[in-house]
Amino acid sequence: MSTAPRPRRSRLQPTRLALLGLVLLVLLEVLAARFIGGLIGALPTLLLLMALSALGLVVISRGGGRAWRALGQALQQGRMPARELADGIVVLVGGLLLVVPGFITALLGLLLVLPVTRPIARTLLEAGIAKRIVTSTAFPGGPSVTDRPAGPGGQTGPTRPTGPSQSTASDEVIEGEIIDDPPDGTN
Repeated sequence: MSTAPRPRRSRLQPTRLALLGLVLLVLLEVLAARFIGGLIGALPTLLLLMALSALGLVVISRGGGRAWRALGQALQQGRMPARELADGIVVLVGGLLLVVPGFITALLGLLLVLPVTRPIARTLLEAGIAKRIVTSTAFPGGPSVTDRPAGPGGQTGPTRPTGPSQSTASDEVIEGEIIDDPPDGTN
């Protein structure tokens, strides 16, 4: 009994989707450069693109140093540097977008590095990371955070991880000694 091969679904895989997005971005960048070149001329357009790339390098060097110092300060104070890390990532990505020659990427980069719009980008980044952490966190050998076993009547409810646990009611320590029995069973 032979089975026929299943027909392959034609859906976009993440790599193909990213490649399609990159090709679309390049086409839009060329159109934007031609449009701006028609308004101000070819040489000023080229100089503007070079100036935006130089600005991106400055943003990366200054913003990276500032983010590194803030990260060290947060760690010295003994607190989790979540905000500092998110700020550093946003500034780095914004600077990289400025370095890439193009007006659309430069606009996106400026939106990420400007002090007025950076908190919005940082908040979106933090929310995205938190969502990924919550949905992908699983207890070893147990249910994931988002699992909800069906209860009576098919209803779902919260789950509690199984396994050893420690009572928070008492800090009492019981001392003991472990005695290994010999493998032959004699004492």
